Amino acid sequence: MEKLVYIIWKKADATASEFKDGMLGSVAERLLEIGTPKLSMNLADDDVEYAASMRLTRFDPPPSGTVSFWMDCADDREPYEAALATATDRLAGYLVVESVPLHNTTHTAKLGERVPGTNMVALIERPERISYEDWIAHWHGHHKRVALATQATYLYIRNVVVRPLTDGAPPWAGIVEEGFPTEAVTDPMQWYAADGSQEKLEKNFGAMMESVGAFLDVDRVESHPMSEYRIKE
Repeated sequence: MEKLVYIIWKKADATASEFKDGMLGSVAERLLEIGTPKLSMNLADDDVEYAASMRLTRFDPPPSGTVSFWMDCADDREPYEAALATATDRLAGYLVVESVPLHNTTHTAKLGERVPGTNMVALIERPERISYEDWIAHWHGHHKRVALATQATYLYIRNVVVRPLTDGAPPWAGIVEEGFPTEAVTDPMQWYAADGSQEKLEKNFGAMMESVGAFLDVDRVESHPMSEYRIKE
């Protein structure tokens, strides 16, 4: 089985609500009809508008969501892309390898319903200044430990890009999903699990920024607040 992740941009004339309804309705139904054992979406819908100021992006318009699904062979992806194209203006698809350092066991919902909390979706590039081997070693080793120790996350999914699947796909090397309690997204004290301590906030923030700077160019990191929907698993 292979995992595919598509970064999607909604049609320009669709509202966030209309886009969500279409993605969770006809698009999801079509993807399930084609066949996949696992399907999930992150959507920039009205429920995450409160966190719009936390978005980091170089795109105008910014990405509207992600769609993740599994299939036997990525070569046969054309009907899946056709289904996604009915509700989008642009697709950037990637074949990825998934790892889950932290499973969500606390913020749960029925399949098809919005997962409580907010997913911060990061789209990251590997800087030329660091080798692929060192980049992976830092991201999967030191940075994982720092991220889990200094943030209030309840979910951490890493998708390492194997190769792009669509023409013109941005050169992202990783797609990351981190689940945060809603109130933490706009409150650094909660985001960095500082328990009301300014000293701990500064310590955790400093450790996180040092780790990020060691393997990423921060000004090229995309970060988007989105609502998570688990549709089939």
